[in-house]
Amino acid sequence: MTLSPILRVLSVFRKQKVKALLIGGQACIVYGAAEFSRDSDFVILASPANLAALGRALKALKASPVYFPDLSLHYLLKGHACHFRCSAAGVAGLRVDLMAKMKGCEPFKKLWPRRNRVRVAGLGAIDIISLEDLVNSKKTQRDKDWLMLARLVENDVFAHGGRGPAAKVRWWLAQARNPETLARLCAEYPAQARKLAAQRPLLREALKGAGGRLAALLKKEELAERAKDVRYWAPLKKELETLRLSRERA
Repeated sequence: MTLSPILRVLSVFRKQKVKALLIGGQACIVYGAAEFSRDSDFVILASPANLAALGRALKALKASPVYFPDLSLHYLLKGHACHFRCSAAGVAGLRVDLMAKMKGCEPFKKLWPRRNRVRVAGLGAIDIISLEDLVNSKKTQRDKDWLMLARLVENDVFAHGGRGPAAKVRWWLAQARNPETLARLCAEYPAQARKLAAQRPLLREALKGAGGRLAALLKKEELAERAKDVRYWAPLKKELETLRLSRERA
């Protein structure tokens, strides 16, 4: 993790009792799938009390809003992201992006109990989105997110030596993006793969090995998820454009 600025943000959030989970690039660093991230991204509990605590934290960070929309329950609950740029000492220039909803992920109340707590020297435990929820959040229309998604799953398979409890194996079979890794998992756990194929049909091809149509089917699956993300953001982007025009006319 890029310690200096992000630790400052996390420390301020803790002091103000902000209920938030670290997501995005910084979370990918924790899980070993990225080396650097300039921004800090959080999914937050959308409640009046938590927004009040967040307001105090942003004031301490000297964070000014950038882009649209304004930080409010109205926009957060619709799925918008609210963006800030910090100017306090130690975090100058750092962007803080805040969301309360993420496409493809469950509500915050379900994300919170599944969170990962990581201890950091000088700060203590920090709350990070679970690996499984982070992977779901990466199914976007952006190339870099698909690269991170593949790395996150691949790293987890490697870290466990391809061995794990039934729930872990099912997750690998459901999320793996590398044809060779997926074929190897199917060879190791054919019964689980056949059972899961009803939900992820390309596993039937993966059971045959890494060749054939597997790479093409994985790409087709990715493109379908990208299209879902485009549809999800279309009305939100339209609303942002309306807000922008309204501000320009004011």
